[in-house]
Amino acid sequence: MASRKPEEIRSIAIVAHGGAGKTSLVEAMLFDSGAISRMGRVDDKNTVSDFDPEEQKRSISINSALCSFEYNGRTIHAIDTPGFADFVGEQISSMMVTDASIFVINGNSGVEVQTLKLWEFASEYNNAAMFYISRLDKENADFDGVVGDIQTNISKNALPLYLPIGAEASFKGVVSVLTGKSYTYKGDGSKDFTEGDTPAGMTDAVASAHEVLVEKIVEADDDLMMRYLDGEELAPADIAAAMRKAVSSRMLFPIIPGASVPNIGVFQALDAVVDYLPSPLDAPLRKAESGGGEVEVAPDINAPFKALCFKVMVDPYVGKLSFVRVFSGRLTSDQTIYNVNRGDEERISSFRVLRGKESSETKEIVIGDIVAIPKLDSTVVGDTLSVKGQNVMFPPIKFPKPVYSVAVSPKSRADEDKLGNAVRKILDEDKTLDFMKHPETNDSVLSGMGDMHLDIALSRIKDRYKVDLETSTPRVPYRETIKKTAKAQGKYKKQTGGRGQYGDVHFELSPREKGSGVTFEDKIVGGVVPRNFIPAAEKGLREAASKGVLAGYPAVDFNCAIFDGSYHDVDSSEMAFKIAASMAFKKAFTEAGPILMEPIMNVSVTVPEDYVGDVMGDFNSRRGRIMGIDPDGKMQIVKAQCPQAETFRYAIILRSMTSGRGSFTMEFSHYEEVPPETAKKVIEAAARERQEEED
Repeated sequence: MASRKPEEIRSIAIVAHGGAGKTSLVEAMLFDSGAISRMGRVDDKNTVSDFDPEEQKRSISINSALCSFEYNGRTIHAIDTPGFADFVGEQISSMMVTDASIFVINGNSGVEVQTLKLWEFASEYNNAAMFYISRLDKENADFDGVVGDIQTNISKNALPLYLPIGAEASFKGVVSVLTGKSYTYKGDGSKDFTEGDTPAGMTDAVASAHEVLVEKIVEADDDLMMRYLDGEELAPADIAAAMRKAVSSRMLFPIIPGASVPNIGVFQALDAVVDYLPSPLDAPLRKAESGGGEVEVAPDINAPFKALCFKVMVDPYVGKLSFVRVFSGRLTSDQTIYNVNRGDEERISSFRVLRGKESSETKEIVIGDIVAIPKLDSTVVGDTLSVKGQNVMFPPIKFPKPVYSVAVSPKSRADEDKLGNAVRKILDEDKTLDFMKHPETNDSVLSGMGDMHLDIALSRIKDRYKVDLETSTPRVPYRETIKKTAKAQGKYKKQTGGRGQYGDVHFELSPREKGSGVTFEDKIVGGVVPRNFIPAAEKGLREAASKGVLAGYPAVDFNCAIFDGSYHDVDSSEMAFKIAASMAFKKAFTEAGPILMEPIMNVSVTVPEDYVGDVMGDFNSRRGRIMGIDPDGKMQIVKAQCPQAETFRYAIILRSMTSGRGSFTMEFSHYEEVPPETAKKVIEAAARERQEEED
């Protein structure tokens, strides 16, 4: 890395809705800066940032890829983020650790769904931002229309810094709103362009845009505003300084037209990055915790080293790489690093400066740097790294909860033995994945942000760790209970050539409140069942209740009273009383009005108002109940309760129903009785499954 001065470092996340052209922009930036000698193409599967085999196979970005390079004496750490909602975790972590974001907007499509969600993240993290309108060389590209779309749906403070020269196939360059200089490109992907004056026919448009832009710029500096209002001609250096201040403080969001593949306007985007986007010294102070209270971490190069691990990746050659952003101080590779969260010290082997999958080594890192550190064994995403004696911790990265799940099962015994290690490593890399063994259904459930997300996770598990998994819809953790009181006897009597078996109990089952569990009550009088056999009877009851009677699901929320029975001095045993208790339970449960219960989920769906009716109608078709509708800015939040059995594919259905503009959260609420027709199907399916197992 060329510069070790924090004021000469820029960290940017390149973000967009999927397919807008982020990767092509990063590729062109690398080429124009001289970091690479030949520009790759997404279609040719040879770009620097899409190096993962899955990315090349699908021609989309899946991982956030760090590409560090130098331009005009500045070090730029650019992170190419995925655009699809399934990989929102990569977007969140990248935007959290960078000081600014470049929003790539498709010149044909304008502001799309994921762009709006990403803007919310930028606002939450107080990121400076600029817009790059891409693909203006394509048919139906509309720069003015997209600018209006940005100003309407994102911010009125987004203003053109350059205007395009020509449109669609005739798009050939850009003209500066501030200086009037034009930059005309060959449009063949080369770096060649020609500087000139404002093209004929664009004078009025440039002058109008200049006036609007300067009026917004001077708002960032009271003295400059007074001079401007007094009619004084402002020096370009004063305007540039005020613009940098306005952009860093999120008062202004520059818009730049471009086309990355023919390499038009990319140099101007790079110039805007170094001239106007904040250095780590200009960015807002980072909040952290120390001793139970909140503190602010100042970007002081002489303060103790503090950094945040925001990404973990397993490299097939290097091993585990921990990606860190430095927020305070400096560190050299001959020092040890202290994990504040874990209380562990780890030795640093090197700092790796990444450009896609390629890397180089550096001996020192300072405020603003983003690098990868190999082989930090205890460090995971969200950990604060510092020097020993420091207790300041950055807040954890808030990843969304998974919304889509599949049950997985190993295809062979060998796969089963390797599954645990493979899943653990995948979860270390991706904090939006979850894996659990469901205690009631015994399913191994892998959860994530969507079907593509899980498909890629399963593919990695197979390719990297040689674990082949089959998938299915997770089973619903139904439960069984009773609606009335019933009594029954269970007598187990077996005579053999030697000692026999004898156990006899009378049970009374009665319903209890939801969620109150199973209780066992001893009402034996007169010693008709000896005290030493009562625990065996209770054990037999609980074992039988764990598999239920209707469909083999756990029986819950009832009281069992043992009130009578008999025994044999020689033949009675604990085993006999366990079996007798199981028999009594099954008979009494069958006569006590048994019902099937299903989990009901609280679902909160955030959608534009136009889709509220569709969402409500869909819930009605899923046996759901609408609980309310609340406004949330330009969006509406539909709150509903819905059976879990109807929600397993809801992430895919909502995305399709709302053209990707809807999002939702879901959590368990309570259990309710399953309607008779649905219960009949569940019970019949369980019977078929038991029959297949017996066969």
